[in-house]
Amino acid sequence: MLARLDENGLDQGPRHKAGAERFCAVAGTTAPVTAMIRFVLGPDGSVVPDLRRRLPGRGIWITGTRQALRAAVARKIFARSFKREVRVPPDLIDCVERLMEQAALDALSIAHKAAKVITGAARVEAAIAREPLLAILHAREAAADAARHLREAFRRRWPGRDVAVVEAFASSRLDLALGRPNVVHAALLAGPESETFLARAARLDRFRTEAKQERGVMSKRVRSAKNW
Repeated sequence: MLARLDENGLDQGPRHKAGAERFCAVAGTTAPVTAMIRFVLGPDGSVVPDLRRRLPGRGIWITGTRQALRAAVARKIFARSFKREVRVPPDLIDCVERLMEQAALDALSIAHKAAKVITGAARVEAAIAREPLLAILHAREAAADAARHLREAFRRRWPGRDVAVVEAFASSRLDLALGRPNVVHAALLAGPESETFLARAARLDRFRTEAKQERGVMSKRVRSAKNW
């Protein structure tokens, strides 16, 4: 289902239905809302990212990659679409990435409160022996050998099954999200809270990987067990 758009590509407001598609003001093509970022104008005419797609007012949609957003800034897409002078914050692209990362970590914190997160290499390995996990998380600083050991343990215990592997966050960020120090390895049990985190982590990964994602190359930071 396509959103109603005017001649400038503006939507009619934040309402949307699940599975809907939107028009990318940069690429000139449509894509699912999950692959897009909505932008509106603040009271002072500044460009504001609407990651939750709920801010009032008419907005434009841009493919959710740094590459697309850089193109939007360089080509003055915001001013052309809104048909007025706008203020683009100089750190807009980095701001969007920070918001995406925080949204993912907020979801991880909720999953932790729902008892869906296991921390510590030994506890993760013990959990692997009991049940197929939904995902394994490694901090960016994690030792390659330790991370590989956990992934191989899952593959041996659950041959033929997939598990998401997330390596998108620094240990310090995982510490804050989970309320404990020195989080290097963690795992997610199945549940809606975990699914929400994985969806947001994948969105962040698409934003960071830019053209790689467009070429169909799977990122190393959020991947499936089949790609070990």
